[in-house]
Amino acid sequence: MFWTYLGAALILLVIGQLALSLLAGLQRERADALRQSLEIAQLKEELATLRETRHQLADRPFPWNGVRKFVVQRRVIENSDVRSFYLVPHDARPLPTFKPGQYLTFQLPHPQGSGQLVRCYSLSDRPHAGHYRVTIKRMTGLGSGLFHSEVQEGDILDVRAPAGNFFLEPTDPEPVVLVAGGIGLTPVLSMLHTLVHQQSRRVIWFFYGVRHGGDHLFRKELAEVTRDNPNIQLRICYSQPRPDDREGEDYQIRGRVTIELLRAVLPSNNYRFYYCGPGPMMEALTKELRQWGVPEAHLHYETFGASSVKQVSRATSGLEPVRAARCQVSFRKSGRTLAWSEGSGSLLELAESAGIAIPSGCRAGHCGTCVVAMQSGEVGYVQPPGLLPEARTCLTCIAQPSGDVVLDA
Repeated sequence: MFWTYLGAALILLVIGQLALSLLAGLQRERADALRQSLEIAQLKEELATLRETRHQLADRPFPWNGVRKFVVQRRVIENSDVRSFYLVPHDARPLPTFKPGQYLTFQLPHPQGSGQLVRCYSLSDRPHAGHYRVTIKRMTGLGSGLFHSEVQEGDILDVRAPAGNFFLEPTDPEPVVLVAGGIGLTPVLSMLHTLVHQQSRRVIWFFYGVRHGGDHLFRKELAEVTRDNPNIQLRICYSQPRPDDREGEDYQIRGRVTIELLRAVLPSNNYRFYYCGPGPMMEALTKELRQWGVPEAHLHYETFGASSVKQVSRATSGLEPVRAARCQVSFRKSGRTLAWSEGSGSLLELAESAGIAIPSGCRAGHCGTCVVAMQSGEVGYVQPPGLLPEARTCLTCIAQPSGDVVLDA
């Protein structure tokens, strides 16, 4: 009897082991089937994404060559000295996108009736499907005065495609610090709106410095952005607040945007810095951020106008750097040879000092109006050109000679 029970127990044990083995096999098969199903679903999703991206790329309009006509759809008064212009394409065709921080180049009829006036103005909003926005402060020059006094809603303007090397890649994961001074807000605001629109989770610090509340642009836009996005830290600085400016409501900090402020507020220097503003601010921040140990590759800035270029004065272009302390610059068509030294400024300034006429526009290496062919010699640039010139030509407004140069001017 004992052996009978033992035999039955052994048989039951074997049957149980077989059942467990069979069950384990079924579970493995089910897991493999589920994994394969998930992999197939993921592959289908990736293929769908690729198709969508391909269709988007196929449908996306590309930048145009030359000029394109735009209609001033809206003209908005931001304050007593600043106007925003909303531009729509005259041909009603789709607009190409742009990288936040880039600018538009305008070809305007010269107010004195002699040729054209070329000016560059930063795009002040994120890319929209149907319009561009530029925001322009009235300055002493002809361009901003023309926009403020002459350009009205319904006018048609000649515009070149968005361009410029000062821009932010919205898909980068690194934390950023955006700094603006005065009208230098425009390209930096474009960066901020683009990051918000794309629901970026990057850590973002935004510093904006003006004199007082009367100069505080886009107050409502900035308040809405920071209210709805906890990853954005906003610091408004008033250097000369008026009696009715309320600290803690209209602005957070009394004073300018300085390196001392950045070091006191930021937890570290491990950010990418994008900044634009007046020459003295640009000069100070560039120098002091380097001294703080911020890598050169993390410094991104925009200068506007000849004075800002001089203030920053950084010899770099991807071409030959400036080496000559003194050299000769020959202007072939004018039949003149001039001595150049470090105090002579750009080749355009050297020519103007001797009464040699070279057409110019932005005077910051963006519009390409001042380009001149070089018969011999090499040049370097005090800042990266927004429009890279063709071989054996140079942008005279930001070019300095590396040695003796012969220009076809």
